Parts: sequence; structure tokens; C-alpha cells
Amino acid sequence: MKVTIHETGIKEENLTYVVIIVRHNEQWILARQRGRTTWEFAGGHIDENETPDEAAARELYEETGAEDYTLFPISIYSVTGESMPDSFGKLYLATVNKFGQLPAYEMEEICGFTEVPEELTYPMIYPVLLSKVNEFAEQCNIQL
Repeated sequence: MKVTIHETGIKEENLTYVVIIVRHNEQWILARQRGRTTWEFAGGHIDENETPDEAAARELYEETGAEDYTLFPISIYSVTGESMPDSFGKLYLATVNKFGQLPAYEMEEICGFTEVPEELTYPMIYPVLLSKVNEFAEQCNIQL
């Protein structure tokens, strides 16, 4: 599996999903889906007639309960596998000030981590995305 960061050349109408790397009180916030033992950052598919920014805000709320936050669009990326075509998504950083109750969708719980846990749902993808988020935060002087 290969993850590629795209600086230019990909139109937003070609995107199918969003991923939101979430920070709160100097911790990474990850969620665990019902029936799984692994952790993941918020994200999901972009619905029909929904912009990536709208999808990111919706998924952030549905998967973490975030109510007060700042959402930073970072970049478009693609994932390519041996037996799958390229799929394109948009990466975001969310700095959350306040969480409400976790909505009763697919997530069982959220948890804060000082270090990203090893038990990840997408262990081949997240390291590349986290590297890009850290680079963005450094360039924009955002304290993670």
C-alpha cells in the first residue's frame, strides 16, 4: 500500500473521503468503533452533494462529539494498493476546545493519547498523514 501527498493537480470533486487528525489538550484523540480493538482518527466518506469541508465537520462531530473546534484543511492524498485503484481523500487537522456527548453512531469511545497507539485500524496510512500534519503545524506555528 502506498500513500501519496498531493500538493496540486487533484480536484475536490474527485475526493471520496476525509480524515481528521484530532488534537485536544496536547493529546491525540482517537476513536474505537464498536466491535473493534483498534484505534482510528475521525473520518469517513464524503456524502453526495457535500463538500470535503462539510464532510470533515460532520465526521468530526459524529465520531468524537466535538462541539467547539478549529478545522484546518491540510492536503489531498491518495492511497494505492496492489488490487485497488487510487482513492483520494482530504486531510485535516482539528484542534478541539470542547467535546459533547459522543453521538450514538458507529464509535464506542474516544480516548486521548500522548503518543499515537500502536493498535491502529490503518497502520500503513496514519504515519504518512501524521507526518504531514506535524509539518503543517510547524509551518503555521500551531502548537500540537
